[in-house]
Amino acid sequence: MEAMFEELIRLWKKRNIAGFSCADRESARQKILEMIPQNATIGFSGSVTLDELGIIRELASRGNQVFNPYLESLSREEGLEVRRRATQADYYLASANAVSQKGELVFFSGLGNRTAGVAYAKNLIVVCGINKLTPDLDSALKRAREYATPLNCKRLKWNTPCLADGICRKEICLFPEYRRMCCQILILEADALPDRMKVLLVEESLGF
Repeated sequence: MEAMFEELIRLWKKRNIAGFSCADRESARQKILEMIPQNATIGFSGSVTLDELGIIRELASRGNQVFNPYLESLSREEGLEVRRRATQADYYLASANAVSQKGELVFFSGLGNRTAGVAYAKNLIVVCGINKLTPDLDSALKRAREYATPLNCKRLKWNTPCLADGICRKEICLFPEYRRMCCQILILEADALPDRMKVLLVEESLGF
């Protein structure tokens, strides 16, 4: 695993992506706290990985302003507006659905805030456990569509054809019969802006 992480970090360096290896979730959490100033604003996309790290709660508790669209007190329109503001925060946090051994990172999004933040936020931090690693781009896309998405649909109770058995039926997964989650797909191969993007690879399983 160490050799694989080192190779990914080497590949990313040539793509303007800074990679970091973290032994466990605690070291990943501490690394993020070191990277982000206490006066910075924070945006993030919904993520089981970030939930398991507890990083959003910790950033908020130490005084960072966090744009959290998932508060139960928010209406749907208010939540959408907070998502838009989150993509313009000083730092945006997310996790990829899959990472290929060639360095491609795959992100699926239902509403688009995730792909917007990942693609264009001022500073981006992506956290991925070892369970997200795949041999190539095809298997990364397959993992995102046929493994991560059904689990997220189940978690969020979205009515999709894959909800019951995990089998993707994208040809019929359309509105209004279903609430499709795979609306946008972002494959991130490199970054044009040096120092914008950091990826933390964690040596344990995190999220879906």
